[in-house]
Amino acid sequence: MNATTTQSSAPLLPPLLSQQLRRFGPLIAIIAIHIALFYALRSGLVHQVAKVLPREIFANFITEQPAPQPKPQPAEPKTVPVVKKQETRPTPRPVVTEAPSPQAITETAAPTPQSNEPPSPPAPAAPSAPSVPATPKLISGVSYINAPRPVYPPLDARMGNEGTVTLRVLINEKGRAEKVEVQKSSGSLRMDDAARDAVMRALFKPYLEDGRPAPAYAIVPINFTLNR
Repeated sequence: MNATTTQSSAPLLPPLLSQQLRRFGPLIAIIAIHIALFYALRSGLVHQVAKVLPREIFANFITEQPAPQPKPQPAEPKTVPVVKKQETRPTPRPVVTEAPSPQAITETAAPTPQSNEPPSPPAPAAPSAPSVPATPKLISGVSYINAPRPVYPPLDARMGNEGTVTLRVLINEKGRAEKVEVQKSSGSLRMDDAARDAVMRALFKPYLEDGRPAPAYAIVPINFTLNR
């Protein structure tokens, strides 16, 4: 039995060895290559190989430049002969002075006869242009023939609105208001319009200037007050 077992186990070793070689063969080859490179670095073989290799060669290409062309020489200026013009001077004419004839008659101005007529009166002066009317004056106080009677706006009366409207009025020679402007509002447009209408219906005493009626401006206040 022992002889048979030894004979059967002997042929099994080569297959196991071949499997291990296949499995670890590449790793062993890589380790051998690293060992060879390390040995080569230590021994200086790499430096010798680097010295044997050819170095870099630098080449410069030179382009041929065309030869410069000769510049054309300027033409020589031509000499032109100068021809002088001959000036012809006019011949002087003889000056002839004519002597006055003995039969020449000298005319003298005849004296003007004096007339006994009286001098004409001076022309009348031109009429002066009409004077431009001056700007109306602003008077401080006014007198009424028919005082303004404003109508209290019903809406403002219901709302209890009160105020004073200050008007700038242009009064003509007849005592009528020609132009009415609101100088200070009461705060309500309805009361402003009512005050303007009342002043337009009123009749003022005309302003007198040198005894004659003249237009003038006046400041007229209109009060709106509720009797409570």
